[in-house]
Amino acid sequence: MHQSSSLADPTDEQRIESAARGLLRGIGRLSQTLFRTGDFGLSRSQVAVLDALEDGHRRVTALAAYTGMSQPRVTVVLQSVEERGLATRARRAADRRVVEASLTPAGRDLLDRGRRRMAAALLRGLDAGVDDSERAVGAARNALTTLLDAMDSEPS
Repeated sequence: MHQSSSLADPTDEQRIESAARGLLRGIGRLSQTLFRTGDFGLSRSQVAVLDALEDGHRRVTALAAYTGMSQPRVTVVLQSVEERGLATRARRAADRRVVEASLTPAGRDLLDRGRRRMAAALLRGLDAGVDDSERAVGAARNALTTLLDAMDSEPS
């Protein structure tokens, strides 16, 4: 009697789950490698806070939500980047209870330099093994955007 090999074959759901785990590992490794290449001279938490401030000033509570850090941790990180002249904190004039942080020109410059190093490293890696680097980066960006959009539209 011939036994069906489908019992040993993974289901679509199992294949997708395995691919998702591989994607997460790959994104994590890429993120770590690029962060090291950026040579920011800061911790990942410090860079995350500066990155969150890039589009304008934010309240400490908003920074905590954006970065996924606790509010006390954000306060400590803000103090450290403020001491380095990369960000400023100020109480809002209309409501003195509210503290807002902003990126300084030195902070913006540090982010820009690090990101240029990261982009250069990514392009060097692509040039070493990819025929059309621009198309590969565009495809990866589009795939990530599609995944993020799908995840954002899921009910919580």
